[in-house]
Amino acid sequence: MKKMIIPAYLMLSISLGLSSCSNTPSNTEQKQAESKGHEGHDHSAHDHGSHDETPSSKNQEQSAAMANLAQGEPIAQIPAFTFYKVKSGISFTNTDIPKGKKTVFILFDPGCSHCRTEAAALGKNYNSIKNVNIYFVSMNDPALMASFLETFAKELVGKPNIEVLYDKNQEFIQKFHVPKQFPANYVYTADNKLQTHWDGDKNINEIIAAYIK
Repeated sequence: MKKMIIPAYLMLSISLGLSSCSNTPSNTEQKQAESKGHEGHDHSAHDHGSHDETPSSKNQEQSAAMANLAQGEPIAQIPAFTFYKVKSGISFTNTDIPKGKKTVFILFDPGCSHCRTEAAALGKNYNSIKNVNIYFVSMNDPALMASFLETFAKELVGKPNIEVLYDKNQEFIQKFHVPKQFPANYVYTADNKLQTHWDGDKNINEIIAAYIK
């Protein structure tokens, strides 16, 4: 399966735009069941490389994908992906997600103060989220990610439903969504469908409610 290539200028924009978290977060949510629109996000992308089409059709598909990216709509269902466990370096794919539970992806930057605050708050409320698959995902240097939980959320270290994943090939921004701010949360139902999402900081009680709703 081929992966859609994001142009260099867009990758630069993404890198600069997500280099740190913002002090003026925008908490936007999208509930697929209600088909609500949303604002405040720059981009999202989908992998169209699996289609067997003519070259011109493939170009049209890529153009359409880039248009979707600009509209800022997150992927409606968890796509195929390959991330890597920071601690072991072992690959982690969508097929490794335990079934029958809700799944949350938190796109973060280990240097982001809001990301640290959210992780700490989740740690203090672990008993409320212990039945949810929670994956902290980052494109950052794994060396910087390695001690993130130990430093800011010790309660989450070693928990079976918690994992810190390295997005080595920047698949999240190509397949899931490109948020405007860190941390960005994406909550999927037990059948892998997007329930809600937001970027920027959020009250911990609201976060937990969204995770377990």
